[in-house]
Amino acid sequence: MTTGINYGSLMHQAMRGLIRTVLQDVQRDGLPGEHHFFITFDTGHPDVEIADWLSDRYPGEMTVVMQHWFDNLEVAEDGFAVTLNFGDAPERLYIPFDALLTFVDPSVEFGLRFESTEGEASDDSALVRAPRTAKEPKDGSKAKDKGKTGRKDAEVVSLDTFRK
Repeated sequence: MTTGINYGSLMHQAMRGLIRTVLQDVQRDGLPGEHHFFITFDTGHPDVEIADWLSDRYPGEMTVVMQHWFDNLEVAEDGFAVTLNFGDAPERLYIPFDALLTFVDPSVEFGLRFESTEGEASDDSALVRAPRTAKEPKDGSKAKDKGKTGRKDAEVVSLDTFRK
């Protein structure tokens, strides 16, 4: 029995495919120009692999920055691994694409946000317009305290805006 087209799930697959392709290009060619990424992910996702001290410090979600220093980026079908610097301590992370919550490239005001990953039955994905004034943390991560970082909140554009 057909229940209909699950546009939410299809959109999430397409968005993750776009992120995979971007990261594969960066793996092959490096980051071009001023491009850089803020990547927020669910640290409680069962397939996320991060150091215990990072999961203790960021028990729900964590945002990492890929800009000036990252190493050993490896992109696979289901996720990516990268070594980032946290206060002069390099740490290897594995982030499955299913664990992604947001992906933002402030240099071109582009971003994606995943609203719901449970069964991906929801059509609540949104495009996020990133502010050009975003400042990246020096240690490769940031807490959810936007007020302390001096960053402006991203402008969220709901897909409902484009529906008829």
